[in-house]
Amino acid sequence: MGAPPRLIALTLAALLALGVAAAGCGESSPAPSGGGGAARGSEEASEKAEEAAQERAEQARNRELLSQIEAKKQEEAAEANASKREKAAEAKARAREKASREEAKKREKAAEAAVKKREAEARAKARQHQEAAQAQAEARKREEEAKKRKPAPRKRSSGGGGPNQTTQFTPGG
Repeated sequence: MGAPPRLIALTLAALLALGVAAAGCGESSPAPSGGGGAARGSEEASEKAEEAAQERAEQARNRELLSQIEAKKQEEAAEANASKREKAAEAKARAREKASREEAKKREKAAEAAVKKREAEARAKARQHQEAAQAQAEARKREEEAKKRKPAPRKRSSGGGGPNQTTQFTPGG
């Protein structure tokens, strides 16, 4: 497994710094050389540049994580909304289905009531016809019995019982 490039860069910078420091210690001149200060300055600059690069990389990772978190939140919110809409649609469908069943029951009861009413009317009409037929039969029977009891009609005297003659009706006679 290879070492990460950042670790290699840090190791090289540290070795360079040690090498420069060791080279600076070997000199016997009492005056500080300008080359040693430049090496320290470049070492500090490279450390600062590396820190800045690390910071930028960390910020980029943080932005990416934040972006992923936001995307996940949006996805979860969308799923929750979809679930909520689906449940509402199911509830609405159940309510429509229930209303439809109740309406069908009402229509069925109304149809049954109408059938019962027609049957009752038909029975009443049949009863009336039967009663009327019985009444007619009884009336005919009475007429026949009356004819049988009634003696043959008498002929009227020659009083002129013509068609233009009026007779007065007297009850009981």
